[in-house]
Amino acid sequence: MTSNKQLLLLPGDGIGPECMAEVRRVADWLDAQGAVTFEIEEDLVGGAAIDAHGTPLADATMDKAMTADATLLGAVGGPKWDDIPFERKPERGLLRLRKEMALYANLRPALCFDALVEASTLKPEVVSGLDILIVRELTGGVYFGEPRGIETLPDGSRRGVNTQVYSDAEIERVARVAFELARKRGGKLCSVEKANVMESGVLWREVVTALGPDYPDVALSHMYADNCAMQLVRAPKQFDVIVTDNLFGDMLSDAAAMLTGSLGMLPSASLGDPDPEGRRRGLYEPVHGSAPDIAGQGKANPLASLLSFAMLLRYSLDLEEEAQLVERAVERVLASGQRTADIAASGSTTVSTREMGDAVLEAVQALAG
Repeated sequence: MTSNKQLLLLPGDGIGPECMAEVRRVADWLDAQGAVTFEIEEDLVGGAAIDAHGTPLADATMDKAMTADATLLGAVGGPKWDDIPFERKPERGLLRLRKEMALYANLRPALCFDALVEASTLKPEVVSGLDILIVRELTGGVYFGEPRGIETLPDGSRRGVNTQVYSDAEIERVARVAFELARKRGGKLCSVEKANVMESGVLWREVVTALGPDYPDVALSHMYADNCAMQLVRAPKQFDVIVTDNLFGDMLSDAAAMLTGSLGMLPSASLGDPDPEGRRRGLYEPVHGSAPDIAGQGKANPLASLLSFAMLLRYSLDLEEEAQLVERAVERVLASGQRTADIAASGSTTVSTREMGDAVLEAVQALAG
């Protein structure tokens, strides 16, 4: 029997708790089979933590995340907390988790399931078979660089300042993650920056290029970020793995997400350095946000959360068989025509959040034999 794995679940706000409940059911079933045993604890993050503790992430919750084998987050934020100070907004809890856990590599798959080809706004021949992985640097760049802030100038006008800054070490560590992933996939890595107008982009390209000889089995290319955005909607299947900085990764991964038909389908992983056995502690979350307009109505799509759980099994727990089991179950359910409202199509059967969870759990059980 695999040793106990400590999981921290942070359902968060909006539709987060509904989607997390379906993940918990699958995790409990896997635990009951004896292949892996989970010690699962739930806690608060985002607006729910603000309401309970006055902060988007309590210190005690942060401590739990630091000791858990992996953390799965639902969603944070909503209009209820729009007017509170910036430093206390729900999203600050997520940023603190990423920073204090030293999670510098964000993995955003953009996979178009065969059953959802028609849901994409692009032509079927453009997205059919799409399988891209974007690796985004997560703890540096313009979101964290100093100086930053809003200052008042002598003439009374104001100026907002954010600083784009990267060290060679920050670039190298995320690039190595991308190279390693590329050699396990299609063997192609495209590094994306703006070396034509930004010194940080020049350094990025130099560092990534210097790593190329360490990975002779990976074909390395470079592309400017604006061209990459265009290519993602023109011919996305030219890409295998893309590695880029925090700002460009934020934008390009959302663009790639919509190629697949719905943000409700897409998982993500944020990883740190590997342990001596090669496993990486991580934070896993769907990319769809809290969707407060449909919260509590049973309309949420739990598949992104379930696929995030599959990534957790693969990257933090080294449970590849179980990860594939969950992914194959999702694929089987989609092929059967069952859809939540966000991915409903002509001829499909629209189901609730709970009913989709039922279908995935039944598929997991059937595939497991």
